[in-house]
Amino acid sequence: MRTSFKTIGIIGKPSDPSIAETLSLIYDYLRQAGYRVIIASDSAECLRDKKAVSVETDMLGQHCDLVIAVGGDGTFLAAARAIVNYGIPLIGVNLGRVGFLVDISPDELPGRLEATLQGHYKEEERYFLRAKIIRDGRVIHEEIALNEVAVHRWITPSMIEIVTQIDGVFLNSQRSDGLIVSTPTGSTAYALSAGGPILSPSLNALVLVPLNPHTMSNRPIVIEGGAEIELSFCQTKQIQALVTCDHLQIPDVLISDRILIKKDPKPIKILHPEDHDFFQVLRKKLNWSNG
Repeated sequence: MRTSFKTIGIIGKPSDPSIAETLSLIYDYLRQAGYRVIIASDSAECLRDKKAVSVETDMLGQHCDLVIAVGGDGTFLAAARAIVNYGIPLIGVNLGRVGFLVDISPDELPGRLEATLQGHYKEEERYFLRAKIIRDGRVIHEEIALNEVAVHRWITPSMIEIVTQIDGVFLNSQRSDGLIVSTPTGSTAYALSAGGPILSPSLNALVLVPLNPHTMSNRPIVIEGGAEIELSFCQTKQIQALVTCDHLQIPDVLISDRILIKKDPKPIKILHPEDHDFFQVLRKKLNWSNG
């Protein structure tokens, strides 16, 4: 089955010369195969072809039918954020260390890529979280995250006290270094290192993972994926908190602010090789026994 992909965008890890060889290999293959290719402007300098068509990363979705992210999971997250509003799919080529999201290795190129472009792939939808910072009754900041939204104590030696409500119902109040609200995608990222469970990507669920809680009875909890989470603070003295949405920081969050977090309705489409197996990925990346 041939696909309808005609114009393909490439996003590489910005200003990283180590991706040049793989980036050029993909670019040259696509051009020779007859595709129109547009590259993110901050990666164009890595190409041998200095006449390559380039646009800013956040403009790729307007011009392409498909985007290829070349790098690690961080590059993939940035690419997903850039194109999610355009409804086009994303492929990941892994030049990072662990790489749960980028699943084509450079030594599998161009064969794996060719098979995918010929229609031999598995399509998967992953969802973002949308976080809103509410101050004095109005939204002062809004951001999306594919992995997680995390609240951290910031510029203070003291723990922060976080009150959590789920769909308007009180869940708990906890003293800790912070709290992670993770998607199934993010359950193998920061949430995993903090002791959270691994969620199958297909689950309609979210997981809340406390960071170094004062009381050991505060444990990770999995909730329904469509729930709205409201976080607030119950300190009596003013401190500041830091909110991160994947790798993006929202500093200067005050204890009088509220943080609303909910699954965004727009999914990102990911194309995996036809033999993609999430459990095999876990075994490989986490060095589990194959027995």
